[in-house]
Amino acid sequence: MNRTKKHEVVDQLTEQLQRSPNLYLTDFTGLSVKRMTELRRKLRAAGVEYAVVKNSLALRAMQSASVAGLDTVVTGPTAVVFAGAEPIAAAKVLATFQKDNEALKLKAGLVEGKVLSPDDIKRLATLPSREELLSQLAGAMQAPLQGFAGALSALLYQFVGAVDALRAQRAGS
Repeated sequence: MNRTKKHEVVDQLTEQLQRSPNLYLTDFTGLSVKRMTELRRKLRAAGVEYAVVKNSLALRAMQSASVAGLDTVVTGPTAVVFAGAEPIAAAKVLATFQKDNEALKLKAGLVEGKVLSPDDIKRLATLPSREELLSQLAGAMQAPLQGFAGALSALLYQFVGAVDALRAQRAGS
């Protein structure tokens, strides 16, 4: 790779790192081409980019994008998962894929500026997604309102019943 091409690759990686506040580093040693393609397909379906990069170029791009804390894990075969704004979806795909394919190794992650270990990434994968959390929150907020509406409805039925009984009593006298 000539110098111009290296600069282009570093610039492209820097841009991707700046666009993606969340990323994961993996070691893909031992994965067949078929498995790599399967992983890329699953990550793409989750809206995530996956790139195999040369370590020296990755380190330059990380330095240029002010990404700190991952220098020590950028060794050996390295692939970067650019998780974008949704780190949980990518972590779930990686953790699920790793269960089926032990050859894939999680090296580290960077979520909102915090460096994560492989165990942290696996724990992150067990969390519900943003959409699931929002729906749980909406359900939790809706339950008291439904109870209040039911109580008001019951009061209205009791009032109507009392008025009806009073009318029947007065009509009978």
